[in-house]
Amino acid sequence: MDNGKQYEASVAKKVTWIGMVANILLSAFKFVAGIVGHSQAMVADGVHSFSDLTTDIAVLIGIKYWASPADEDHPYGHERIESIVTAFIAIALFIVGCGIAYNGIVTAFEPDTKSPEAIALIAAVVSIITKEWLYQWTVKKGKEIDSSSVMANAWHHRSDALSSIPALIAVALAMAHPSLAFFDHVGAVVVAVFIIKVSFDILKPVVMELSDKGASQTQVNTIDSIAMKVDGVKEVHSIRSRRVGSGYFVDLHVLVDGNMSVQDGHDIARDVKHQLLNKGPKVLDVIVHLEPYETSSKKKNG
Repeated sequence: MDNGKQYEASVAKKVTWIGMVANILLSAFKFVAGIVGHSQAMVADGVHSFSDLTTDIAVLIGIKYWASPADEDHPYGHERIESIVTAFIAIALFIVGCGIAYNGIVTAFEPDTKSPEAIALIAAVVSIITKEWLYQWTVKKGKEIDSSSVMANAWHHRSDALSSIPALIAVALAMAHPSLAFFDHVGAVVVAVFIIKVSFDILKPVVMELSDKGASQTQVNTIDSIAMKVDGVKEVHSIRSRRVGSGYFVDLHVLVDGNMSVQDGHDIARDVKHQLLNKGPKVLDVIVHLEPYETSSKKKNG
């Protein structure tokens, strides 16, 4: 594993472990607060927080594989395992969103018979603050290492923070007057719709990757510019790319002097690959095809 991948894997593990510990502590706190404070909404929110552990475990298991170097069975590496984990997280978010919506609808006319106590309100506030902080920090780290699975897990933190808002409202209203508790169910459905939308937003780039979506035009222009700056390169064309994990596999045609030796042409191709790997937009690997510039020019003129 190269230093870059080692660093990315290390950051992803650190972020996920911290999130997992926070999920365990929050789940236990909200579950106990819900029971002691007579709040069914807080008990349900504690169960939702506990569900986040599944995605934490998925990321930790995934890191072990997608950060592994290429081998005989996977000559192009294991980066797409990250995409599989990201898809799993998106599906988990979708299921959670549907569950919250369903529960909000079917229990709309079943208000709690006991008024919640202050500890349930405190648990909701602590959950919102902690989970929103975890979301912001995880998103920052996910962008730093350009990890789709870490970013997806960040949104799971945000979904947990959002799901605590209806619980907070429900507890507050129920403490004020039991007849107002039904507003919690309306808020739960609204939040569920948001969570479901987020799940689709997370899943969309994964589907695009698995369908071999290429780099953006801006990134292609950058690749072309970097290759053209290499000494001996007269023209670049037929740039193709496909996203794999957090980066791109690239192949391109480089036109050079047709009279130079094979060794000189090989050296130019090597330099192009080196420059793209070091300066290109998240380029993971490059295949350079050499062509004689003179032959290409004749074809164009002809």
